[in-house]
Amino acid sequence: MMNALKSLGNVFQKLWYRDPGEKSVFINDTAVRIRAGLMLLIPLYMGLTLYDVLFSSHWVVTGNVIKDTFDTDFDGRILYNVEAVRRTFEYSKQTYVLFYALFEMIAGMFVWSSRLSPTIFIASLLAKGSQPVWKPLLPKRFAWSIGATMIATCLVFFNPDVFAGWVNGLTGHALLTTTSNFMPRWIPLVLVWVCLGFMWMEAVLGVCVGCKVHALLVRMGVLKDECEACNNLVWD
Repeated sequence: MMNALKSLGNVFQKLWYRDPGEKSVFINDTAVRIRAGLMLLIPLYMGLTLYDVLFSSHWVVTGNVIKDTFDTDFDGRILYNVEAVRRTFEYSKQTYVLFYALFEMIAGMFVWSSRLSPTIFIASLLAKGSQPVWKPLLPKRFAWSIGATMIATCLVFFNPDVFAGWVNGLTGHALLTTTSNFMPRWIPLVLVWVCLGFMWMEAVLGVCVGCKVHALLVRMGVLKDECEACNNLVWD
């Protein structure tokens, strides 16, 4: 059993890493693109959730009381008096999905944690029949750290009372309200669709926007990595 697991681990390393023991780690960009395609489902699901929250009706007609007012609106539509209740949004499923997405982002940043990622394992197996394209890990790590920041922001939006309780408890002051959402709704809406766009570009076009930002910061001297390939990424 141990030999089988060790053999499976060696195969996984050869599919995802060129050599996990080398000083500057390189990963298979073909598998990375497949993984981005797999994870596209997460921002798509969150985007549809936010669309429902922001743009759908916040009221539910119970159907118990519906009375004709014998009046019409300016468009000639009949007006009714109805019994309605305000919708209650519950985000436990979305929170679990976001925590999993955050785990995936962080897991891909390091050699030891990548072995815990289901999407990395699946993507590596799917990329088995393709020619590997080795790219440095550091720019990808920077890109995934941007993704992790976006996900963490969305987690705060969906759980404002919990986050506010932590902040207020740590500071000893009521800095954030616990009775309403202090984050503007447009922030997570924009972040979710930006994240979806970034993943789509990586999966379909092979363009890693975070890697381009990393290369720009290296050129500007803001970042300096030991990996020679990372410091000389081709901008085009």
